[in-house]
Amino acid sequence: MPQNTDHMPGTESAPPFSQAAENNKGPIGDILHHEFRNVKSVLEIASGTGQHAVHMARLLPHLSWRQSDLSENLPGLTLRHTQEAPPNLLEPMLLDIADHPWPVTQVDAVYAANCLHIVSWPLVEAFFKGAGGAIADAGTIAVYGPFRYGGNFTTPSNAEFDAFLRARDPAAGIRDFEAVNELAATQGFQIARDCDMPANNQLLIWRRR
Repeated sequence: MPQNTDHMPGTESAPPFSQAAENNKGPIGDILHHEFRNVKSVLEIASGTGQHAVHMARLLPHLSWRQSDLSENLPGLTLRHTQEAPPNLLEPMLLDIADHPWPVTQVDAVYAANCLHIVSWPLVEAFFKGAGGAIADAGTIAVYGPFRYGGNFTTPSNAEFDAFLRARDPAAGIRDFEAVNELAATQGFQIARDCDMPANNQLLIWRRR
């Protein structure tokens, strides 16, 4: 489950790098600093290069941050963890969102960036099912990425990006907010914030109380 499309492969001494992740970790962190102020544990899905994980763990030292991804991404994640991890960043773990139940339970929040438009719709459904099972009775889901509203793209560039995604993989594509919001609702979550972000993205916050 790749995090985005601009990864530079890592080497034996340097972990993989994403310029997009480097650009957006700050704006996302500004919001999560508030939204996760009472959160003690976070599970990140599709951690990719690990840049978000390192940044958020440093920004939010009061919580534990768990990275996860598919097996092909774990070596790069592990390398970055070895070189850069603060004490509250847990070691990367193998997690496929299609497998249920997820191997993590009783976390306070699940976070994913640039994920839902990369995977197929059945895996989007699996994401919300898995998040609903991993989160304690009350908790938060935070998702960053592009979305459509009322079937419309927010910008022409997002329409072009969607066409690129679907040409590469017909099962991928920018998702409708209304559809993902309905999936969150089936797990008892209600939308709390919909934040406009740089580069025509959104940061969606759902809460189950």
